[in-house]
Amino acid sequence: MDFTPPPIEDGFTAEKLFNQGFSYTYDDVIFLPHYIDFPAEAVDLSSRISRNVPLSVPFVASPMDTVSESAMGAAMASLGAIAIIHSNISPATQAAVIRSAKSRRVPILSHPVFLPPSAYIDSLDDFADSPFILVTESGNSKSKLLGYVSKEDYTNQSDKSLKVRDYMAPSTPVTVPWSHDLKEIDKVLEEKKANFVGLVKDNEMVDVVTKDDVEKVKGYPKLAGPGSVGADGEWMVGAAIGTREQDKERLEHLVKAGVNVVILDSSQGNSSYQLEMIKYVKKVYPELDVVGGNVVTMYQAENLIQAGVDGLRVGMGSGSICTTQEVCAVGRGQATAVYKVASIAYKSGVPVIADGGISNSGHIVKALSLGASTVMMGSFLAGSNEAPGAYEYQNGQRVKKYRGMGSLEAMTKGSDQRYLGDTAKLKIAQGVVGAVKDKGSVLKFLPYTMQAVKQGFQDIGANSLQSAHDLLRSKVLRLEVRTGAAQVEGGIHGLVSYEKKYF
Repeated sequence: MDFTPPPIEDGFTAEKLFNQGFSYTYDDVIFLPHYIDFPAEAVDLSSRISRNVPLSVPFVASPMDTVSESAMGAAMASLGAIAIIHSNISPATQAAVIRSAKSRRVPILSHPVFLPPSAYIDSLDDFADSPFILVTESGNSKSKLLGYVSKEDYTNQSDKSLKVRDYMAPSTPVTVPWSHDLKEIDKVLEEKKANFVGLVKDNEMVDVVTKDDVEKVKGYPKLAGPGSVGADGEWMVGAAIGTREQDKERLEHLVKAGVNVVILDSSQGNSSYQLEMIKYVKKVYPELDVVGGNVVTMYQAENLIQAGVDGLRVGMGSGSICTTQEVCAVGRGQATAVYKVASIAYKSGVPVIADGGISNSGHIVKALSLGASTVMMGSFLAGSNEAPGAYEYQNGQRVKKYRGMGSLEAMTKGSDQRYLGDTAKLKIAQGVVGAVKDKGSVLKFLPYTMQAVKQGFQDIGANSLQSAHDLLRSKVLRLEVRTGAAQVEGGIHGLVSYEKKYF
């Protein structure tokens, strides 16, 4: 790769563009194309979320209670990415969510329901999200499997007053170790002519995978590689914690659950509370990577780097549901913030997470090319099957709730600590509650997003994340600011009607 600056001056270097006193968002700037001498498939986007936690896909699911729980944790890990489990729940529950995501090697979770033979099923609601109710001797996951009741079996049962043992399908249980992947499970299903298999770990039935599940995933783009697997052989999952004294107890629960990286969750990370917590984590759990933030300036970043962080989370007020800039008059345009923080963090080998402002694949290309190692996404993932919550309909459109952790609704659950407002008498919202449209499974749309990002990297002449960073810092990669008219021209325009599909 030739990093010699072009002989003809065209466009601006990042250094010049971002030192003019303007706060730029992703939409404000555009990269100029460079030279292509490789196919898009050759682009390597492997990266790190922190010093010692590698990812084959530079995507991170945000620690929000309408984005990241166990289903998102397993799905993101299977793609080679990672999810950060939110802390708007008790420490024990957060640890249980992590264990749930890590206790299988498949990208889907069914959360099986267990009942004893003497129980009754009152309605389809008793099945929750599972296609089966498993009948065990004592009604829990650790006792002997006796049979099962499918939703279809229950629906077809005329006498709903019967106990489950009277109409359950007796089972010669087909079980496999928790570490089986989908390919291995598919083979077992074919050999045993079974409709489902149970995943067993330490004599406990941790999940059920159905033939329909396997067939559905087969229809998604092929998963590349083994996913994000830690040294323990389990999916890698991260978690958010606060900076209060009680978060030290929470951290203990998370470490016991096998958390792979922790993020100190604060809207303004340059505080005495966070500096002290960074030092505590590195002292008590020296093998655990800790990510600090959020920050948007070089000064903030330098303070956290000096305290010992293994990664930095960048962004303040750039999220679609965040109102921090409006309410507090503090923050920074995300493109400027990412460039500025990354320009100092890379000198210490500290990876940067670009958190917020991601609406499309182009924004991801810009964030990564401006120096970020990964992008953290909230609204981009919130409408997926794997996000917590049920779908509902608004104006004929299928949607899921999505709320900011600074919304009053989320603060009542405990997220006010993130805004240093947990001790305040008056709660001031820095976020809103909204809805995002149904996007289907992350297992389907994120591989397409990755391909679009690779094509963007190809256009700027970068065949890897490191290559993009080198091109930027060697002043080969050039940018310009887009006027409002240029932004309109760069989007869909001049049509009476259109249908927008990316894949």
